[in-house]
Formats: sequence, structure tokens, C-alpha cells
Amino acid sequence: MAHEWLDRWREGRIGFHRPETHPALVRHWPLLGVRPGTKVLVPLCGKSLDMRWLARHDHPVLGIELAQEAIEQFVAEGAGDVSRYQQGPFSICRQGSVELWCGDFFHFHIDQAAEIGAFYDRAALIALPPATRQRYAFHLAQLILPGCRGLLVSLTRASGDEAAGPPYHVSAEEVRELFTPNFQVTHLEDGAPEAGSGFRESVWALVRRGPLT
Repeated sequence: MAHEWLDRWREGRIGFHRPETHPALVRHWPLLGVRPGTKVLVPLCGKSLDMRWLARHDHPVLGIELAQEAIEQFVAEGAGDVSRYQQGPFSICRQGSVELWCGDFFHFHIDQAAEIGAFYDRAALIALPPATRQRYAFHLAQLILPGCRGLLVSLTRASGDEAAGPPYHVSAEEVRELFTPNFQVTHLEDGAPEAGSGFRESVWALVRRGPLT
């Protein structure tokens, strides 16, 4: 899976990248009640422009991305000085209030997440095959404190083919099954089917429960 993801970035096969801020983030983030100044975790962030939107709205951002190409493109397409440093297995790039950690999300530990108070997932869950999604949901819960709020965008396919992807089909039932043990889960909206693809996005608000189960 990791090799496929890296190949996509090297070869420019990044149809999943949106050239604008996701409208669901603009609509729903202000309603979550996340205080300005709260650091937002963005797993499997790519070079998402959503991180710049969050930064403009007074949120320091910590994005985690496996592909160095994505991080280099993000900072090249941005403005401002870039600082670089290393922490454990992660190479880190900082530009403004966005810091990008290059490495495996599952190697990011709670002691590195001390300042995180919110999260945003537009393309992480749906990038993972079924066998990995349970691990992802539990690891995310491990990284944040009770009361932490986040926004999740999932994706379904009209065909319901769970093997096709990425991006992968993740049903509403699976979202609830994955996250309800450690999060309060609220369904916010379903988007219209995308023409020609059969994809439909769903948006969820999550609030971290405690303790872990």
C-alpha cells in the first residue's frame, strides 16, 4: 500500500487532490466549536489546500504525509520561508503555521501529539484498505484527548465495491462501527453523487470519548 501511494505522487497520479478548499470544511468546521489557536491534526494530508484554510482561520496545522513529493509541492506552491528539522523517524517542514511531518502516520505517537486539540480527515480513512481502517480509527483515538473534536469526510461508491480503490468505499455503517467505541459520531450531510464516478461523500462530526475502548 505504501509503495502504491508513493508511486502515485512520483508519477503525478493525484486525481484525489482538490485544487480548492473542500466546501464541507468551509460549511461545517465553524460549527464544531473548535477554539481559535487550537492545533489541528491532518492525517495523510497530501498537499491539501484545506490546511491553508485552517491556518488562515487561526489554527496551527500538523499534517502527516508519507510522500515527500507531496510536502515539497505544498511548500513550493505556498509563500513564506520554510524551516526543516528532524524528530525521530519524521522529517518536518514548517511554512507559516503549517508543519508537515513526512513519515508513517502509525509511527506518530502520543508524546508528539501533546498540543493537538482537533483533527480533520478528508482523505485518510478512504485511502486505507479495509484491513487497515480499524487500526487507523484506534490510533487516531490514541493521539487525542477526550473532548477533542474533528471533521471526517468519507466516501461511498454506487457499486458498493469495497475492494476498488483508493479511494475506497466506506459505508455509513462502517464509519459508525469504526469510531463509535471511542467517539461520539454525528452524521452531518451526504453530498450529491459525482457525475461519471458514482462517488458520494458523507460528512461526519466526531468528538473523542474517554477512556479508550
